Amino acid sequence: MAGPEHDDGTTDMTDARGKGRMKRSKTTALLLMGTAPLLFTACQRTAPVEVQEGLYTSVESCVQAVGDTATCRIAFEQAKLQAADSAPQYSSREACEAEFPAEECVEQKTSTGHSFVGPLMAGFFLSQMMNNNRAGAAAAQRQPQAAPAFRDNRAGWLRPNGAPGAGRAGMAPVSATPDRAMTASRGGFGRSASGRSTGG
Repeated sequence: MAGPEHDDGTTDMTDARGKGRMKRSKTTALLLMGTAPLLFTACQRTAPVEVQEGLYTSVESCVQAVGDTATCRIAFEQAKLQAADSAPQYSSREACEAEFPAEECVEQKTSTGHSFVGPLMAGFFLSQMMNNNRAGAAAAQRQPQAAPAFRDNRAGWLRPNGAPGAGRAGMAPVSATPDRAMTASRGGFGRSASGRSTGG
């Protein structure tokens, strides 16, 4: 809108231009404010996430390596609860002993009541998610994740791959030395990503 008309018939456009600039400034500010949460979320999604992991044959060996009795006990109990449901399944003891130590092949039952012959849990994997956010890392550390570990006749370690089935079909081989300090990596067990020792 034009300004007041002067005696010479001209109008003052200064107010109109000033208001226009103020409107554009407010619109720009609102747009920037609206995109801020999206930018923050994107940063959160792309923050590098690392996983600390270790393989242990007992609670005691875990405590010696990790130094946290409660975490090691929780991980052991979690793995033990999963063991029968994720163990390699065989129809006979002979079939099991062909791939696993004879003393570890026993009759077992899954949580649904299915009977089978399979190896006992020989250890457990302990995992803790870490990230660059200290608060988030602390929360993750309070919630360790665990999985049962099985050892075959060749002294190789196996972990469930999420698809339990007959024999070793539901197992993934793991290149890990048991009872050592946890290592951090972006790949996890069974991946090609390199890890670094986090202690002792």
